Amino acid sequence: MRLVNSEALYRKACELMPGGVNSPVRAFRAVGGTPIFYREAAGSSFTDVDGNTYLDFVMSWGPLILGHAQARVVAAVQEAASRGLSYGAPCEAEVALAEKVTRLYPGCEMVRFVSSGTEAVMAAVRLARGFTGRERILKFEGCYHGHGDALLVKAGSGLATFGTPSSAGVPAALAALTVVVPLDDEQALERAFASYGRELACAIVEPVPANAGLLLQRREFLAKLATLCKEHGVLLIFDEVISGFRVGPGGAAALYGITPDLATFGKVIGGGMPVGAYGGRREIMEQVAPLGPVYQAGTLSGNPVAMAAGLATLEVLEETGGWQLLEERGAAFAEAVAPALAGRGSLVRLGSIFWFYLDPREPPRRYDALAPQAAERYRAFHRALLERGVYLAPSAYEVGFLSTAHSEQELERAAAAIAAALEEVL
Repeated sequence: MRLVNSEALYRKACELMPGGVNSPVRAFRAVGGTPIFYREAAGSSFTDVDGNTYLDFVMSWGPLILGHAQARVVAAVQEAASRGLSYGAPCEAEVALAEKVTRLYPGCEMVRFVSSGTEAVMAAVRLARGFTGRERILKFEGCYHGHGDALLVKAGSGLATFGTPSSAGVPAALAALTVVVPLDDEQALERAFASYGRELACAIVEPVPANAGLLLQRREFLAKLATLCKEHGVLLIFDEVISGFRVGPGGAAALYGITPDLATFGKVIGGGMPVGAYGGRREIMEQVAPLGPVYQAGTLSGNPVAMAAGLATLEVLEETGGWQLLEERGAAFAEAVAPALAGRGSLVRLGSIFWFYLDPREPPRRYDALAPQAAERYRAFHRALLERGVYLAPSAYEVGFLSTAHSEQELERAAAAIAAALEEVL
């Protein structure tokens, strides 16, 4: 595999951008080697600037549930763009997408579109504080909720990759308002609510934690959290930026049968364009300006091109039985790779989200139970798969994604490559 052009681009990029990238994990520091620069993509694959083609299991970190450049999504974007890239004013598509989101997601009576998952979370937390009149928030160790200051405390994602528990530049006084609890620990959760319950504006959780590995939670734990929130007048926020409209039409809320007060979305509802959203109960959402005192605004919020992409994506998923197809493909993929992983590790999966945990012990449900050696093994595994034309996330702590564009034959080929790579490095 030759990466001559990628290497040249990376050298130039390093002179112009911090680390040569616009998002830290892309720098390949966790897996070694040169970041790969891509030229084009279609379906389940993309091609780099050196002409190498890879079967892609990152799918732009989750949004591309229908695959790269899906025809109907591209057509919707082209049509919308031909009428103008941005209005800075209301458009018909945002109403249609809002109607779709509120119909599909449990308890979501109103929604506000923004431009990223981080923005959605920041707004939801501010709304919770404004609605309750309280300042403290509760989050869980290893859950990543974007790069907003208050939530960069024991977070996952790139912070898990680099072993950084928080970020420079976050004021200590602001971080002090964030209560951090381990996942999968009811006793710690009860202690936190006993100490701070009447001061908490919200408890925010990834119901499917997927930024420090795929740390699948027991429904009982999430239900306990919901009960404690209700008892203490604390708003429950589900961060479904990754899981929303990917694990099913109603996200993790429908999957677990737990309806949050607020939820945040991103990725899939943008179909590959920059889109985020937050929504929930009408009485809470009506506190957002211009109806209420909680201010939030965005020049590109409800952008017509992005709205068209998200709407087309959800329509295709509904019309084609996309979620059921992804479950079937995911189950078949997990079954195909299981023999090669025996004694070496596990493939943790929920629907079309999966994670290779390269340690023979039981996969963890909490951040502090991650085995450090699993990341070292993943480094070699990642390189061996690249050589075989299979692209996984360049971090042991990031998850993989299937799309409806991944054919049965491609998944069989990937399973064979995974088996060969594991045999080579473990």
